[in-house]
Amino acid sequence: MHYRNLARTGIKVSQYALGGGMYGALTSEKDSIKIILQAIDAGINLIDTSNRYADGESERIIGQAIKGRREDVILATKFGAEANSGLNQSGGSRRWVRQAVEQSLKRLQTDYIDLYQLHQPFSDTSFEEILGTLTDLVQEGKVRYIGTSNHQAWQLMEAQAVSGRHHLQRFVSEQSPYSMINRSIEQDITEMALRYELALLTYGPLAGGLLTGKYTAGQAADSHSRAARLRGSAALALDPELPENKQKFDVIHQLQMVANQAGISLAHMAVAFVQSHPAVTSTILGPRTSEQLGQFIAGADLRLSPDVLDAIDTIVPPGKRLDDKEQMWTPGWLNSSRRRRA
Repeated sequence: MHYRNLARTGIKVSQYALGGGMYGALTSEKDSIKIILQAIDAGINLIDTSNRYADGESERIIGQAIKGRREDVILATKFGAEANSGLNQSGGSRRWVRQAVEQSLKRLQTDYIDLYQLHQPFSDTSFEEILGTLTDLVQEGKVRYIGTSNHQAWQLMEAQAVSGRHHLQRFVSEQSPYSMINRSIEQDITEMALRYELALLTYGPLAGGLLTGKYTAGQAADSHSRAARLRGSAALALDPELPENKQKFDVIHQLQMVANQAGISLAHMAVAFVQSHPAVTSTILGPRTSEQLGQFIAGADLRLSPDVLDAIDTIVPPGKRLDDKEQMWTPGWLNSSRRRRA
């Protein structure tokens, strides 16, 4: 396992981060704890979750798993994308963030969170409000560092400016989707991260399982696969039987041919591709089983040659997103109420 600097914090984090999205949802508590301990033993020291995952069960399971191993872990969680429909029970307000952090600390069974991240941007809450609250939490010792997730480059720059102008804590990291078929962050976020020394934690390197090589255009997905388990828009993006997905699966087939020629698996090539970008600090992996984690770890030392990277660039050009379904989230300003005059 290789380690990289988390921005300029002085903290070293593993090239792979363990994502907790499956825990308490598709993976049982027993199996989740097994995976977490396996990851720590393999040298993965960054564990990422959210208070949203499985309605907080992911945090609770992680807290249970790392008892006695807390100092071996850089613990990251997120707030602000809660599914709670109660008034003032989600978002980025000082009132809610204060409640959310206490709930997360309790579930995680810890006195502090190493990296506390804003899960998504908010148009109705100022960065002054959010950063002011997070600064207080850092000063109180409940949070060590702060970061963002799913933000645009201009929003990250605005936050940096607010921090400097008001002498508030600075976001040290951003979480963004990045894969061989979703390279949109190369347009601006990767360069901004390098220029302003922001740690970039990328997720979705396998594009929800599309880049594992287990799906074939026109053929039904295996009943145990993620494509068969998911519902809604996420399932549509993975469905190999949908005619509108044919072009995407044709491109994935071309990528498979590159992997075959290089003598590596498509999944290993996909993760190594993300790791090859100099702006990427750590890649968040979300294995559902212990076996899947073992496969990821087996590819930790893989480095792609310039010829392989050039071949990938030819199939999916830099900065391109193959499918709008790969965006992972929809900005609030694309809602009709924000695009039309009253």
